[in-house]
Amino acid sequence: MLTVENTIKWLDLFADKVAAEKDYLSELDQAIGDGDHGANMSRGTAAMKEALGKQNFGTVQDVLKTAAMSLLSKIGGASGPLYGSALIGMAKEAGNADTDLTSIVQAGADGIQKRGKAEPGDKTMVDVWLTVLHALKEGKLTDAVIDQAVQATAPLKAKKGRASYLGDRSVGHIDPGAMSSGYLFKCLIAGGIL
Repeated sequence: MLTVENTIKWLDLFADKVAAEKDYLSELDQAIGDGDHGANMSRGTAAMKEALGKQNFGTVQDVLKTAAMSLLSKIGGASGPLYGSALIGMAKEAGNADTDLTSIVQAGADGIQKRGKAEPGDKTMVDVWLTVLHALKEGKLTDAVIDQAVQATAPLKAKKGRASYLGDRSVGHIDPGAMSSGYLFKCLIAGGIL
């Protein structure tokens, strides 16, 4: 169950992880994208962490909405709208007086799919979000499950985004959005929410 405190902790941990791994995220993106995923995500999550530290929040919805607006305003490319859509969807779900983690992650995944039109197997962050959602529903989310979902994007041929222009050359590379999504969910576990 999400609370104001553990949601902020989760997102702060995510910002720290992205900052630590920004060069690696950009390296992944250089292989199949435009090489700026790490820099974009780092800028966005740093702004998010700063915004979350500036005020007292009354609800989980307010935390998620503030996070969404920070990411939307600071992350370029497709990642800003996708992560923003996820967090806006999560905020709406939390506003229904629902702080059940599975329902909130479901709303986030729905937001991403609605915005990006990606399906499982398209080699996107959706592959990680839907695997995590399934594991949450079964009470079996672990770091290993997340790692496996991220690694499973490597053999896929990209069907969405800039990577899709590469066709078969996208095979063999981990999707950068899947990796940053993996960090998001590993930080959920590290934050003690499960």
